[in-house]
Amino acid sequence: MIRPIVTSPLMLRLPSEDATPADAACGQDLLDTLAAHTHECVGLAANMIGQRRRIIAVDDGGAPLLMYNPTILERSGPYETRESCLSLTGERETVRYRTIKVTYLDADFRPRTRVFHGFTAQIIQHEVDHCNGIVI
Repeated sequence: MIRPIVTSPLMLRLPSEDATPADAACGQDLLDTLAAHTHECVGLAANMIGQRRRIIAVDDGGAPLLMYNPTILERSGPYETRESCLSLTGERETVRYRTIKVTYLDADFRPRTRVFHGFTAQIIQHEVDHCNGIVI
């Protein structure tokens, strides 16, 4: 189901709780909402649709990728950039990393560890920040 986008900085600043298999419907809602906003958005975190769960959906080179409980294990290649967010107006400066290693549960709640580079890595970092209550 396509959910409305949360724009309240107060809601977005609340850290999210770990997801469980009972949150699978929220994961599907994230994918549906991301698909509805592909013209303006490349990633969403569950708190952006009003759910305080550690779930993100990102555009992984043209394919949607759903991640439950993502944690960034390693970062390398820092760079400065400007980002926008579907929940907020304007752009903000931030530091991101060109390469990250992430552990997460996939759509079937199987554990995965993967290395991401470039723009996909940047998207994941932005959405993990959302899970942690960091508004960029």
